[in-house]
Amino acid sequence: MKPFRIEIPQEALDDLASRLANTRWPAEHGGWERGVPVSYLKELVHYWHQQYDWRAHEARINEFPQFITEVDGTTIHFLHVRSPEPHAVPLMLNHGWPGSFVEFLGVIGPLTNPRAHGLDPATAFHVVVPSIPGFGFSQPLAPGFEVGRVGQAYLQLMGMLGYDRCLVQGGDFGSMISLAMGTMAPDHIIGVHTNFLLTIPPQDPTFLTSLDERDRAKLQLLARFSAELSGYSMVQSTRPQTISYGLTDSPVGQLAWIVERFKDWTGAKDAPEEVVDRDQMLTNAMIYWLTASAASSAQLYYESADGMRMAMSGVAPPPVTVPVGVASYAHDIALPIRSLAEKAATRIVHWAEYDQGGHFPAMERPDEYVMDLRTFAAIATRG
Repeated sequence: MKPFRIEIPQEALDDLASRLANTRWPAEHGGWERGVPVSYLKELVHYWHQQYDWRAHEARINEFPQFITEVDGTTIHFLHVRSPEPHAVPLMLNHGWPGSFVEFLGVIGPLTNPRAHGLDPATAFHVVVPSIPGFGFSQPLAPGFEVGRVGQAYLQLMGMLGYDRCLVQGGDFGSMISLAMGTMAPDHIIGVHTNFLLTIPPQDPTFLTSLDERDRAKLQLLARFSAELSGYSMVQSTRPQTISYGLTDSPVGQLAWIVERFKDWTGAKDAPEEVVDRDQMLTNAMIYWLTASAASSAQLYYESADGMRMAMSGVAPPPVTVPVGVASYAHDIALPIRSLAEKAATRIVHWAEYDQGGHFPAMERPDEYVMDLRTFAAIATRG
């Protein structure tokens, strides 16, 4: 286990600037319903090229203690920020795609040092934020890493850090990884908090009659995602290598592939910057670009495809028996139905639904995210 600092060579930043200045742009063909509009992306790329300061954000990231270590044949990069509070509980925060550890930079302070942020220090955490194998600085990627194997690697990592028991939190793939950890090692997981929970209805058509209007609307949202907004998932689940050539060669292509998710999966009406800080979104994209991890990050979809197909067909995963907390944000790509969630997680001890926020709540609604996680942790740690 070695200390780590991000130190991007200047040549890499000069190469990025040259590519941005010489972008070959397609013709405009409509608004967001056809994909990222050229007019919007040109303005964002101009800002990226002319005003965004990577070195400032690199320095901010390096203020957090970072490490790299090898687990199960792959290098894992992670942040490890210990709380000054002696009773702090270990907490792992798990990102998904197209996120990164950057998602959580704004919430680490309140979680580790609540006293300094005007919060009750009775609930404080030692925070670990890993980068999924194949994402960012967690390179190279060993073959065969799917959700369950990532969870196993994370359990080993927490053990290496001296944490026998911990809380885990996640959204997107991070939710699936966290729930897998709870299933595989209930003696080591105090509880699982998720802000994204897929609840797939059974094939029985009579099931719909048992739902109220609110839950039927949630099913319609899931159907819309499957029919209209899941093309990225199909590509990365079947041909991750092919899509990666364009994303690895073109920073604008990589940015468009990511920024579309921030628009579709949040409450933004015209541009994702309405709800997500522009510099934080660009820093997240920079992690993918600077590490050339378009291909390796997409492999998680390919490796996990069989499990995802089983889940979408209604095959129930092994039950989660540790305490589970669910925070559902109104503008996410799918909203959980509690009656279905309780069949998969037998101990749901906290359930909250918010009328704002979407898929990236630590970026969109950081104060709300912190308070919800603290509320769940207070329940879960009481046993």
